Amino acid sequence: MDQPEDFAPGKAVDAYYHQRLSEGILSVPQCLDCGKLHFYPRVSCPYCHSFALRWTTPSGRGVVYSTTVVRRKNGDYNVALIDLEEGPRMMSRVVDIEPDRVAIGMPVEAGVRQEGDQPLLIFVPGRSTSGAQTAGKDGRS
Repeated sequence: MDQPEDFAPGKAVDAYYHQRLSEGILSVPQCLDCGKLHFYPRVSCPYCHSFALRWTTPSGRGVVYSTTVVRRKNGDYNVALIDLEEGPRMMSRVVDIEPDRVAIGMPVEAGVRQEGDQPLLIFVPGRSTSGAQTAGKDGRS
């Protein structure tokens, strides 16, 4: 993706990330020197420390790396770490499924939902991705 004219690499990267989410688009920084995508947004590459970054739109496909269920009186939800196909690991929720049915290795796809007046990155159960394994709660496929 080309940089917007008003984008300055060292200026409010988190604000730009949330602006893109409010447009329904997941964007993450990619280093122009080493080529790696990273998350959370920062002003320099965490791998090679270059400041030569651009915003890109990943596929949104990934797998659950880790998950836990948060139990509350008004309803349970899960918190999950998701490994995107392109490399970055993101913390979010997997929705449209019972929280305790989210499993490590489960393929998921990113989406954006409004929660109040804020955009929220969420994941939904998805099709199997290359190399992904879907395991049951007991670890067996």
